[in-house]
Amino acid sequence: MGRTRARDAEHPEARLDHGGIARVIPSEFTSGFELIVDDTPQSHVDLDDATHLHFEYVVRMGAVIDQLTSAGAPLTAVHLGAGALTIPRYIEATRPGSRQQVIELEAPLAALVREHLPLPRGASIRIRIGDARAGVQKLPPALTGACDLVVSDVYSGAQTPAHLTSVEFYRELSGLLAPTGVLLVNVADGPGLAFARRQVATIAHVLPEVALLADTQVLKGRRFGNLVIAASASPLPTEWLPRMLAAGPHPAKIAQDAEVAAFAKGARIVTDADAVASPKPDASIFLR
Repeated sequence: MGRTRARDAEHPEARLDHGGIARVIPSEFTSGFELIVDDTPQSHVDLDDATHLHFEYVVRMGAVIDQLTSAGAPLTAVHLGAGALTIPRYIEATRPGSRQQVIELEAPLAALVREHLPLPRGASIRIRIGDARAGVQKLPPALTGACDLVVSDVYSGAQTPAHLTSVEFYRELSGLLAPTGVLLVNVADGPGLAFARRQVATIAHVLPEVALLADTQVLKGRRFGNLVIAASASPLPTEWLPRMLAAGPHPAKIAQDAEVAAFAKGARIVTDADAVASPKPDASIFLR
């Protein structure tokens, strides 16, 4: 999570189709740039070092991605939600030759990022404009059952749209995965974790192997934050993750097996009929 920004400096910006403003600004706390949408930090990118993953939940996603297939081997990946293309850039840097498709709703945002945070020359990263769920249905048939990785990290402002949280949606995503492919979902939730518990129950209904990666205080429901859900039809490649996550730079916990079952116990599966958007955080969460 990030913080609100003063608007006393000129930075590249674009008015989005939904009426909001996307801006690219230098990071105040580290190297690189941040993409801010309606005062909500969406992405961090370091053009000089694509392996610099500043946001904590993105670091955890990268740790899972590092475990997929053989180290350094190219991946076939689909990303829902472009942001500043942090994860696609990371995959291109660590696994050259990867084939990646990105679906982004906002054409002005994609154009802003392309112009001011250009992709590496020769990267096989295709950006498709449109709604994430509708876009999945329009992907090339060759991707069905062939993806090593699918990432769902879609936010409208600070909330995930309701239609991207249901069991029907996750069934569509699971159809893209290869037998050992992994789905990564970024979920933001606060005290009580009611939304996150339903998301875990819903995803586990589709993909039986599930792990949760998060800051310990977030995982215990003591503060608002991001939880990464990793899921697959096959056992997840998580042998080294507990040690890696505990070491930092952002110490975290990985919950698996009985802990995941206990986390989701009693939570109802989300359907298209009763899906709701993720909870909206208080504006103070973005101040630091």
